[in-house]
Amino acid sequence: MSQFQRTPVKLVPVPSTNIIPERDIDKTPILEVSHLGIDFGGLTAVDDFNMAIGRTEIAGLIGPNGAGKTTVFNLLTKVYQPTRGTIMLDGRDTAGMSTIQVNKLGIARTFQNIRLFKNLPVLDNVLIGLHNEMGYHSPAAVLRLPAYWRAERIAKERALELLSIFDMRDTAYARAGSLPYGAQRRLEIVRALGTNPALLLLDEPAAGMNPSETTELMENIQKIRDTFKIAIMLIEHDMSLVMGICEGICVLNYGRIIAKGSPEDIQSNPQVIEAYLGKRKEGA
Repeated sequence: MSQFQRTPVKLVPVPSTNIIPERDIDKTPILEVSHLGIDFGGLTAVDDFNMAIGRTEIAGLIGPNGAGKTTVFNLLTKVYQPTRGTIMLDGRDTAGMSTIQVNKLGIARTFQNIRLFKNLPVLDNVLIGLHNEMGYHSPAAVLRLPAYWRAERIAKERALELLSIFDMRDTAYARAGSLPYGAQRRLEIVRALGTNPALLLLDEPAAGMNPSETTELMENIQKIRDTFKIAIMLIEHDMSLVMGICEGICVLNYGRIIAKGSPEDIQSNPQVIEAYLGKRKEGA
């Protein structure tokens, strides 16, 4: 599909059943999830989900449609409160926290369907993402005090800097909805980065992209990790992207983990093959 080459990394065990890249072993994982589960009435959507992500890891969460992948993202970001289990983000238990609180703690996400303010300029979309960094209070904004103008200037400079990293500065004053599809996807990622996350969750970032856009996305994900020194976790159905860029992969089926490991481990795992392709009939 592309000339992009993932650098193989060694995965090593951390306490419990989790694995992270060897280079992150001297640091506490940015995310540690233990026995996570959620029930909707009598339906168990996710059960006994355990995972750790190293501080500079690019991780993948894959599985068939309806496996519970987006539900896991919604649990991590507190769109849903778990029925059971523990989510530790940057060493802190997120029990009882709201979506806003865990965002400020260091987790940001994008969505399957692009959620931009399409009638606003590109720059304003990024500025909205920078709200965590604004260093003034409501009275300063209402009265237009010097602190307000100073914070606004700093935020604008930061927004333009983020756009420049992804070669989008020249689109700063264009209407977000007028951008090509791939550029809108990039803008959503830039806005998420504006919240200064330690962990970025990407929900099907390659959905609707052509091969050249997907290759560019792979390069941008690598650039984000290397530039910002953060962890990235993605849900994706494009297996060439997943196998090409993810270091550790977790496979979900019917709300439960059926495999964890490197891309090479996952590609040869019989349970994963069965979950995606179906079990072959005798004599077939």
